[in-house]
Amino acid sequence: MRTRTRTVLAAVAATVAGTVLPAVGPWAGGAAAADFGCGVKYATNDWGSGFTADVTITNTGTASASNWTLTYSYSGNQQLQQGWNGTWTQSGNVVTVKSMSYNGTLAPGASVNAGANFGYSGSNKAPTSFTVNGVACNGSQPPTSPPTTPPTTPPTTPPPTTPPPTTPPPTTPPPTSPPPTTSAPQLKVSGNTLVDASGKAVTLHGVNRSGTEFMCVQGRGLFDGPSDAASVAAIKSWHANIVRVPLNEDCWNSLPNVGSAYSGATYRTAVKNYVDLLHQNGIVAIVEMHWSHGVYSGNSSACTDVNATCQKPMPDADNATAFWTSVAQTFKGDRSTVFDLFNEPYPDRAVSGTQAWLCWRDGGSACPGLSYTVAGMQSMVNAVRGTGADNVILVGGLAYANDLTSWLTYKPTDPLNNLGASWHSYNFNTCASSSCWDSQIAPVAAKVPVVAGEIGENDCAHGYVDTLMKWLDQHGVSYLGWTWNTWDCSSGPSLISSYDGTPTAFGVGLRDHFAALS
Repeated sequence: MRTRTRTVLAAVAATVAGTVLPAVGPWAGGAAAADFGCGVKYATNDWGSGFTADVTITNTGTASASNWTLTYSYSGNQQLQQGWNGTWTQSGNVVTVKSMSYNGTLAPGASVNAGANFGYSGSNKAPTSFTVNGVACNGSQPPTSPPTTPPTTPPTTPPPTTPPPTTPPPTTPPPTSPPPTTSAPQLKVSGNTLVDASGKAVTLHGVNRSGTEFMCVQGRGLFDGPSDAASVAAIKSWHANIVRVPLNEDCWNSLPNVGSAYSGATYRTAVKNYVDLLHQNGIVAIVEMHWSHGVYSGNSSACTDVNATCQKPMPDADNATAFWTSVAQTFKGDRSTVFDLFNEPYPDRAVSGTQAWLCWRDGGSACPGLSYTVAGMQSMVNAVRGTGADNVILVGGLAYANDLTSWLTYKPTDPLNNLGASWHSYNFNTCASSSCWDSQIAPVAAKVPVVAGEIGENDCAHGYVDTLMKWLDQHGVSYLGWTWNTWDCSSGPSLISSYDGTPTAFGVGLRDHFAALS
């Protein structure tokens, strides 16, 4: 999903520092007045027309508390866009944040963090008073510091004055033992269909699990929300048989801009373990490069940072080759894992006409509108196949993977003919009607497998996806909803309000449709 309108919708929060000052008072959980005290730290990362607010609540009392609600007010025209790690709402100038199922308990001395994006004009004065369940909490605002929270739309780090470093392929060796036992189908391409090891056609219906593309590079962890067996069981309860796992190039490649706690072998092992857990539950995995290296500040730029802190038009050549060589080595022999080469290409915003498709396929000198050396789809296919990996490979088209008009003409060559097209469809895309799908998507689906890797709508409803899923079913196309995260679906497509699988109004449409197909 394009960070400008979705994903975690671009968020950057400042590292919080400073002293938490206590307050005491009644607590809704029943603790005596003197048993609960609270302190709030408030920090922002401000880019002039918007900002990320980062709040940390600390229980400074002696009694545990649960089901917290934070309230504070702004004095200007700040307007909530999207929040995380809590249910964020705004009424006038008053902002309310309610705890989630996974972070509602606050033991003595413990802290909980939540953040949100806001837009504004004029001044952006920090709030001066906070309450938690009616208890006044003294707050402090430390100086803004480097960003550390969900994905980012505005620029956060100036591009370097020297070319970005190139990185040799990570040293993760190919597995020395057979892949783990899996009940997920082992996939390959047969004509325009995905089939299992017995040759039976397989249609995939599932969800995206966002977080591994942004948490690591922002120093927040590895996953956004749980990644344990219970969380996978909740996904499976929706009759999902595929999960798409977005990855970060810098974190996988262990580039120096990412802390060692969340990169390199640690990051790769966490992703591999999660994929294995999916397989053990009969679920196919798609791993894909979501955020990549390379400075781009042109049309539709999501950020001007050289590092992998946002979606770039195309991946950079040196680091992308290292990334896909290592990913292919890691999952070589595991045909229940599909490779999606690059989330949402948009070289057409920088290079016009058919040149955009040449840039998409060939990279390098075919991309005169991009200042860094681009990895084309062909070079990434070559990197995967050069390891001996025979996994199915998906390749997304132009216009954030919504345009497949010349996909068949310019598709890269795969010596194994094990290639499919990745397509993304949202209600705000250019190709968002059945007539467009008939003219642009159906011809591709007649030749190769098409997987709609992201489908969704930004109105917290499911009218668009209901129509789309019916069309996809009629054409034998697999599809995945964006996204299995507990973000506010009124400001971006999110399927759930709780990691136990409780659907949003948008998620109800996919959950019920998956159940009807089973």
